[in-house]
Amino acid sequence: MRNLLPLFLDVANREVLLVGGGRVAAGKLQQLLAAGARVRVVSPLLVAEMAGAHDVEIIRRAFQPSDLDGVWLAVAAATPEVNRQVADAAEGRHIFVNAVDDPANATAYLSGVVRRDEVTIAVSTSGGAPALTALVREALEAVLPNDLADWVKTAKQQRAAWRRDGVPMERRKPLLLKALNDRYDTARRVPWLSGPEDSWL
Repeated sequence: MRNLLPLFLDVANREVLLVGGGRVAAGKLQQLLAAGARVRVVSPLLVAEMAGAHDVEIIRRAFQPSDLDGVWLAVAAATPEVNRQVADAAEGRHIFVNAVDDPANATAYLSGVVRRDEVTIAVSTSGGAPALTALVREALEAVLPNDLADWVKTAKQQRAAWRRDGVPMERRKPLLLKALNDRYDTARRVPWLSGPEDSWL
């Protein structure tokens, strides 16, 4: 079992290499473009939706180690043999590789993601059980409150006030719990936001 460090990468306007041209690679291409990455695709063959992609550098040939020059992240969505070539070449360059459905050749894992109202939640099984990742993602999406945008607004307002007033970090979570619960009457309070009154003091 891998002990992973969960983090979110800002790839906007940064070079990302995508190796592979099949349907799985096409799905990863859409994810990368949605995050604002500048994507370079390397593959001898491409499915139609990749061949017609705009603002994407496409190189129609087999992977070469020099394809990693200048990239921040590599996504290998090819055969295990090609994914291994990408992983080996990336290791010496200190570049993380997401090898799609190939955890043995991966050092980074694209997780199941829930995005709603400025809140992003990522779920990972370290590449070992992607179907379970999808189920947990769907479960989380189902339990998120419909008024999550209002929660975000409240949290931002509270943070601005705390910083202005110098409220110490250890007091902020109980204050936010109270502020969120104060949005509801007693009958509609969210159970997992509730706590003993003295925890707010």
